[in-house]
Amino acid sequence: MLVNKAYKFRIYPTKEQETLIVKTIGCSRFIFNRFLGQWNDAYKETGKGLTYNSCSAELTQLKKELIWLKEVDSIALQSSLKSLSDSYSRFFNMQNNAPRFKSKKNQVQS
Repeated sequence: MLVNKAYKFRIYPTKEQETLIVKTIGCSRFIFNRFLGQWNDAYKETGKGLTYNSCSAELTQLKKELIWLKEVDSIALQSSLKSLSDSYSRFFNMQNNAPRFKSKKNQVQS
C-alpha cells in the first residue's frame, strides 16, 4: 500500500523581498496592460493582433527607455507577455473572451 506524505511550509519574506515582490507584480501588470492596449489597437485596425516575438523585441527597447523595468526579474516580464499572447490565441480560437486589463485594486495580485 502506497502512503503519500505532504509537508506544508509558510515563507515569511523580509522587507526587501516584499518590496521586490510588489515591484515585480506592478511591472508585470504594467507590461501586460501596455501591450494589451497596443494589441487591441492593432486588432481594430487590421483584424489581427500582434505576435509574441514583436512584443518581446519591443520590450527590450522599452526596458532601455524605462529604467525601473530593469529592477525586476526579466523572466516575470516575459511571462506576462507570454500570458497575453496565449490569451489572445485562445480568443482567436473562440475558446475564451478577449483579455481584459489588469487592475491594481484587485485583491488577488499574483
